[in-house]
Amino acid sequence: MRARHAVLVILTGLLLLLGWLWLNMLSPYTYDRPEHLADIEEGEYSVFVYGTLRFAPIRWLVMGRAGEADPAVLEGYRREGLDLTEAPGERVAGEVIEVDAGELERLDRYERLGIRYERVPTRLADGRMVWVYRRLKASQRPADAGATN
Repeated sequence: MRARHAVLVILTGLLLLLGWLWLNMLSPYTYDRPEHLADIEEGEYSVFVYGTLRFAPIRWLVMGRAGEADPAVLEGYRREGLDLTEAPGERVAGEVIEVDAGELERLDRYERLGIRYERVPTRLADGRMVWVYRRLKASQRPADAGATN
C-alpha cells in the first residue's frame, strides 16, 4: 500500500510539473507578446544565457532542441538573482547559443519579453555581439503585469 501511495504522489507531481511547463512555455493563455515590440525578422541570432537556459534540458523544453552552447564571458556585470547589474571589474560566466527566429520567439515567451525582461544587444568579452535578457525595472513593467512578473 505504501508503494502504491508513493507512485501516486510521484505521478501527481509529474503531472503538475508537466502542466506548469505547458502553461508557461506553450499555452496561449499566459503570454501575449506586447504590441509595442518589433516583429522578429527571419535569420540567425546569438543569445548570451546566464541562468536556467544554460541547462540543455531547459533549452530543449523551451526551444524544442538543446542546441550547442559556447562558453562566454560578459565583462562589467555581476549576476544578482534573476538579473545582471553593471559592475566594473566584474564578470558573468555564461554561454552563447545560436537560434533562429522561431527559437528566439520561444525564448522571448519563456522570458516574458516586454513583461519581465527586455532583450538588449550587448558586446561580450571576446567581441561578439549578442542578445542578453535583462530584467525590466518595476517602472518599465506594464501596469497589468502584476506583482509576480
